[in-house]
Amino acid sequence: MTTSSAAVETAAAKDVRVTDRALIVELLDGRVVSVPLAWYPRLADGSPAERRRWELLGPGIGIHWPALDEDISVEGLLQGLPSGESKESLNAWRAIRKKPANKALQPTSRARHASAKSKKRSRAARG
Repeated sequence: MTTSSAAVETAAAKDVRVTDRALIVELLDGRVVSVPLAWYPRLADGSPAERRRWELLGPGIGIHWPALDEDISVEGLLQGLPSGESKESLNAWRAIRKKPANKALQPTSRARHASAKSKKRSRAARG
């Protein structure tokens, strides 16, 4: 099947769903495009909540998932193009996702110990 470039250039997304197996995009002109989720590893790795939180780019020419740092163009979907991300880039992204979001704000063992000691003194003073 061939697709005219005019049909691709004017296509815009209206609604998006991500299942465990597919990315499904409804276009403004009524077409529905469904592609395997495996084509987009970041979406595949995302939680259901992360997959549900998407936003349209511009007038619907693309879709963005903020929590997954993923952008997919409608033109690419219509051309049947899977993610072009390199394995190195994907692995670096996965490594960052495994780290705690803000380790600096987590109490150290010394801080936890001092806090527990302070609570004991407060109880003793009251009581």
